[in-house]
Amino acid sequence: MLAEPRVLIDATAVPADRGGVGRYVDALIAALDADGASLVVVCQQRDEHVYGEIAPHSDVVAAPQTIARPPARLAWEQVGFPRLIDKLGVDVVHSPHYTMPLAGKAASVVTLHDATFFTEPVLHSAVKVRFFRSWTRLSLRRADRCVVPSEATARELTAVASADPERLSVIPHGVDTDSFHPPSPEEIAEARAAAGLGEQPYVAFLGALEPRKNVPALIRGFVQAVRDRADPPALALAGPPGWDDRIGKAMATVPPHVRVVRAGYLPYRCLAGYLGGAELVVYPSLGEGFGLPVLEAMACGACVLTTRRLALPEVGGDAVAYCGVGAGDVAAALGELLDDPGKRAELGAAAVLRAKEFSWRASAQRHREIYQRAARARSGSR
Repeated sequence: MLAEPRVLIDATAVPADRGGVGRYVDALIAALDADGASLVVVCQQRDEHVYGEIAPHSDVVAAPQTIARPPARLAWEQVGFPRLIDKLGVDVVHSPHYTMPLAGKAASVVTLHDATFFTEPVLHSAVKVRFFRSWTRLSLRRADRCVVPSEATARELTAVASADPERLSVIPHGVDTDSFHPPSPEEIAEARAAAGLGEQPYVAFLGALEPRKNVPALIRGFVQAVRDRADPPALALAGPPGWDDRIGKAMATVPPHVRVVRAGYLPYRCLAGYLGGAELVVYPSLGEGFGLPVLEAMACGACVLTTRRLALPEVGGDAVAYCGVGAGDVAAALGELLDDPGKRAELGAAAVLRAKEFSWRASAQRHREIYQRAARARSGSR
């Protein structure tokens, strides 16, 4: 048996505004550090202090400032990064976002978050489809182990990208219960102020406004569900701006007495209050490799309405409500839940309990097992 491998996690692809993948990397690093893993974190210079705080027992190394832009980072990953890896003397390199350095002696682990670049290419730009298809296939061939967050993603990659199931490791994400928890009245008030909602009840969405999130159908379905109500709630759309050009057209259908708020990017500290303070959280995605926003909303005690696409039922189980992806489907399910506060309370309570089944500590421990396997495979030991 090999000694505990020294693992390098490449956090250089994490954006300044943390989305789902960024939160995965941050939370995994923190959990691995707390679990006693022998860890090196390589990150952007702007994040050096962040990882110094969340991983105080790990070595944090800042990459050159010149790699701040994605094209430069990708070039450095293949040229400068392998030299740094050799200098640091690590046993395993974990690349948590599809791509990996192709040179070097260290064992390689790559996280592949979903297969929608193959199965739903219209949901992405043509450039991203070509790039991520190529790198997914390359990582599946070259990495010692590939981590996927759900059984659904493993099945999809096996079907569409000829993945070897024996080299795929399914490790679900966890949820940060310090950040995502049933909120206090003060946290709800702060989130309402940050989102510009005032005292009006609201239905919440959290995520990038990209085609896969199906926001136009949400807007149209919301209008159908509330337009005949005397005192309708608002619809709040929070998250970083995306590239779904259909959202403007959907917004044009909103009647004057119905309020849709584009809250934009909310501070991280406000997310529990935003999600837990909503009448319900709607996430009508066309497909997720995991569905971290759903899990985070569940941990906040929210009643969640989502779809059965890909991995979302693995996360929600019986603790969320489901609908189809069309505007009419969203409207029908949304209207039923708005009319039934008892059902919303029941689902919110069940969601908190189910969310406890997903922990970053458990995820970190499974990752450590995979690092050990990868190191053994590279060394040729049995």
